[in-house]
Amino acid sequence: MRCFLRDLETFKKIMEAPGRGVPYSVRDLAEATRVSRSQIGRLLTGELDNLDITGALAVAEAFGVDLLVLFMPPASQKQGHPDSEIPPT
Repeated sequence: MRCFLRDLETFKKIMEAPGRGVPYSVRDLAEATRVSRSQIGRLLTGELDNLDITGALAVAEAFGVDLLVLFMPPASQKQGHPDSEIPPT
């Protein structure tokens, strides 16, 4: 299951001032979460807008926030992106 980033600016602000008090670099966040540096970097540039549930939970935990502050899961497991429609069956 993929979780979609709610707001890039919020992600950036929390990365700069997380609950631990010390800003995260891309490398630091990748090491803390086991999410690749490439994925973290692509999230920061807006090139990527989602992570798998494990990565999303790890990022939220590292930042000290609830998952739903940063990410939203798809409305159902049949949907790929929260804005997409479920095709008729």
